[in-house]
Amino acid sequence: MHAHSHNHEAPAQTDGRVIRWAGQYDIFTNIMTFGHIGMLRSMTVERAMLMPGESVLDVGCGTGGVTLPARQRVGEKGIAAGIDPAPEMIAVARQKAHRAGLEIDFRVGVIESLPFPDASFDVVTSSLMMHHLPAHLQGRGVAEIFRVLKPGGRIFIADILRPSKSPVKRFFTSMIFHHGHVADSGLEDSLALLQNAGFTNVEQLPERFLIIGFVRANKPVS
Repeated sequence: MHAHSHNHEAPAQTDGRVIRWAGQYDIFTNIMTFGHIGMLRSMTVERAMLMPGESVLDVGCGTGGVTLPARQRVGEKGIAAGIDPAPEMIAVARQKAHRAGLEIDFRVGVIESLPFPDASFDVVTSSLMMHHLPAHLQGRGVAEIFRVLKPGGRIFIADILRPSKSPVKRFFTSMIFHHGHVADSGLEDSLALLQNAGFTNVEQLPERFLIIGFVRANKPVS
């Protein structure tokens, strides 16, 4: 278990947005989901179709909100890892895992350069992280996820849908996730990104959670 008791790690270098206020992050996300962040995390783990014995990597894991239930879902024979560019987030995530008695490999790292060998994981999850990346990093990140997935493995993304034309909804989106700025892109754009990276069975699930949608895809078996 990577149970580091201190936090002297430097933030990972990235062109993506790094959130470092780990102490307030869980409170913030719960408020912004009207007290239902647990429901979103449960939906993410369930829709990722995690099975006992699988290995799962959570990219942009933050404080481990998805990684911990994912580790529980894959069971004793499973493996879970999480990466985030902010050492503050990783420190909190490690503390949570230690308290829960869960062995999780949490590391400071970035999606565009994953610190794992080829074909390491059955599943890679990304929850509310892709929208923090500029377009060129999204492409590199998806290519890296493809690399670390085993043949036949799958990616599951939960992220913000393309902004509504409704002024009220656009304002809501900007205040929650973009601090006053709303791009015209969204989760829907990841479909082409995944296809271009070589993924198959790329699909956007019909359900959503508030302004968050879900996409799932597979790495070909051969």
